[in-house]
Amino acid sequence: MRIAVTGRTGQVVQSLLACAQAADVTVIPVARPELDLSQPDGIRQALANVQPDCIVNAAAYTAVDRAESEPDLAMRINGEGAGAVAAAAAALGVPLIHISTDYVFDGLAPRPWLESDPVGPLSAYGRSKLAGEEAIAASPADWTILRTAWVYSPYGANFVKTMLRLAESRDEIGVVCNQSGSPTSAPDLAEVIIAMAKALIARPGDTLLRGVFHAAGTGEASWADLAEAVFAASAALGGPSASVRRIPTSDYPTPARRPANSRLDCSLLAERHSLRLPPWQDSVKTCVATLLAQPRS
Repeated sequence: MRIAVTGRTGQVVQSLLACAQAADVTVIPVARPELDLSQPDGIRQALANVQPDCIVNAAAYTAVDRAESEPDLAMRINGEGAGAVAAAAAALGVPLIHISTDYVFDGLAPRPWLESDPVGPLSAYGRSKLAGEEAIAASPADWTILRTAWVYSPYGANFVKTMLRLAESRDEIGVVCNQSGSPTSAPDLAEVIIAMAKALIARPGDTLLRGVFHAAGTGEASWADLAEAVFAASAALGGPSASVRRIPTSDYPTPARRPANSRLDCSLLAERHSLRLPPWQDSVKTCVATLLAQPRS
């Protein structure tokens, strides 16, 4: 099975590449200059060139704060670009798995978010990702949307790597404690994506396998909880550690508003696909161990 994935250096793309051989699939990154989501005209041909059995749209404009000053660019990439990928998938007759985000919600619900809950993004980034979802849902493509949250991995820039880096030079780090979410390991997410792709190809007429799903680490945490778990895992392996000073969101202002509640209910994924990501605490330990084993620059 050949999976074309948009992007090249992102956490999900790198994790898909790392999982590919064990899953007996071929993952083919398609990225700039061949594919540029801000230039939709060339997307269909770039994807057609790799003759995929399934397309995963993992590329996106992800600079959440910068999107507040570049909303048009974020919308062109995450909204119009996603729509163009869906159009390409429809033309090629292959299923599409699109990666979306918890930022489509306003964060006000008192419980984890269901796929059927009303959306209400707070930021330019969230609005652009919602536009992508809407463009895909309106297309004739054989589509599935996976919303995830708080993604980390041994690849790229992410919260876990930032905490370990800061702990090398600080004894105490202030971390927000009044935002809650579902920390998600990109390698865990990649395994889910590959399993879903195989199911979509094997059962083309099964509508229950299609639609919007939430896919995130099992359990919940605040950013401060996640930082403490990172430092505990690192200290156990002789790596850098620091104490966490719990601070409110108001003490760490950012240009883009974040949802206070980013917890995702993933029961529909388990019910229809029999897939569930591991407890986030276990995956954090695995990620930290992998990072500490890497040569340090």
